[in-house]
Amino acid sequence: MSSQHLLDPGILQRLANIQLVAKTVVDGFLHGGHRSPQFGFSQEFAEYRSYTEGDDPRYIDWNVLSRTDRVYIKRFLGETNTHLMILLDCSASMGYGSGETTKLDYARFLAASLAYLSTCQHDGVGLVLFDEQVREVRPAQYRPRHLQSILHVLEEAEAATGTDLHVPLQVLARLLRRRGLVAMISDFFADPEEIVNPLRSVANQGKDLICFHVLDPSELAPGFRTAALVEDMETGEEMEVSADYARRVYPGRIQDHIETLRKKIVSEGADYVLLDTSQPLDLALREYLLYRLRRR
Repeated sequence: MSSQHLLDPGILQRLANIQLVAKTVVDGFLHGGHRSPQFGFSQEFAEYRSYTEGDDPRYIDWNVLSRTDRVYIKRFLGETNTHLMILLDCSASMGYGSGETTKLDYARFLAASLAYLSTCQHDGVGLVLFDEQVREVRPAQYRPRHLQSILHVLEEAEAATGTDLHVPLQVLARLLRRRGLVAMISDFFADPEEIVNPLRSVANQGKDLICFHVLDPSELAPGFRTAALVEDMETGEEMEVSADYARRVYPGRIQDHIETLRKKIVSEGADYVLLDTSQPLDLALREYLLYRLRRR
């Protein structure tokens, strides 16, 4: 089976657990022609740096410690020692899926893959699950057991109620005090200005932000052949939509929303990545790594 097939959401959906999903995605990505020394996977020794809490003790140089009584960590080419905080939207609308993979499934696969990838790069990773309130929090650390804790939380994540983007960002301000990377994964179903206003605080705090906009293919191009009754999964409100509207008007409106949101996010110094849940995950991982390169 090719690495591209391994990244297919439908195949990932049938794997046994989220840890296997993460390993399959990252290994498939790296072995699929994306490996690059610029992406930070080289294990060639580069330099020493001082030990900080959360570092893996396996990389302590004990010879230096015995000579100087100072604790240093071996750093490798490509290692950035960055902290990544993943903010995952678990609101009710994320539970939608026109196929076997819901938006939340896809988002969980992406979050698990980013966490696994960060751990491979010796970076600390943390997680915040949210809807209208914060559901789970894992502060950024670099330890293999910490990765297991994050993957367990992702395994149990379920779509719940409405969405409030202010909530996870308030928690983020307490958890990520130094410069770091923030990856927000959401379907961003709100007015673009309401989305960008809370995100603005992240940029003002000097943190790097990448927004993954996860949408189902039917949300990009509805295939209605007759009139349909559409229900808002978060409010319960219903609206009748004609096939003509779905075919001729709606695609333009969703593209306007996407473009407005993209421009506003980019104007704040962040990155925007649109993801279709029917597409393999290599686009998301590649965009994430390229974003890191630009921020070095």
